[in-house]
Amino acid sequence: MTEIDGIEWRVSPGLTPYDEALATMEARAAAVLAGEARELIWLLEHPPIYTAGTSASPGDLIDPRFPVVATGRGGKYTYHGPGQRIVYLVLDLGRRGRDVRCFVHGVEAWVIAALAELGVDAFRAEGRVGIWTRDGGPEAKIGAIGVRVRRWITLHGLAVNVAPDLTHFGGIVPCGLPEFPVTSLAELGRDSSLATFDAALALSAPAFLHSLSCPA
Repeated sequence: MTEIDGIEWRVSPGLTPYDEALATMEARAAAVLAGEARELIWLLEHPPIYTAGTSASPGDLIDPRFPVVATGRGGKYTYHGPGQRIVYLVLDLGRRGRDVRCFVHGVEAWVIAALAELGVDAFRAEGRVGIWTRDGGPEAKIGAIGVRVRRWITLHGLAVNVAPDLTHFGGIVPCGLPEFPVTSLAELGRDSSLATFDAALALSAPAFLHSLSCPA
């Protein structure tokens, strides 16, 4: 699959260095704003790295065993690494409702729908951005969302734990919430192939894009 509703759908094999991905995303956002490129939904993995959002607290960085990079996205500290599906969204909200809250809500609903395809009952939590599940155990975070919107073009996106090494989250307080653990599709005993999760995302993508035109 190379596009959905006219938007480029790109899946990068292997591990894409964070700085390389950031430069590509920024360049694409500028091109979309200028009307010189299509919007982009980009699926990839990063080598192990901790990223700090605009509201990250230094006290939440416990053990910087991997590189730490400050980003322009919202949110606090999170971990990216192999086995985690990153989805960067370069979308033009200028023609999709101009509603940032609607966009974040739509991203959450998209991930929840994709996880449901794999038999995971996930949900939003009031006051906590991200995707959560109980699935027979304690409430845990399975997906993180951190976005930035500049001149109505979206940047960054979401991360879903498919089969990462969950011990790597121990170097930070994920998203500033020490009372909640993280989990993954593998930890929950579900299909933990990236290709399977990607297919679930693709199936739910048209509904996600349609949802961005929220009613006023």
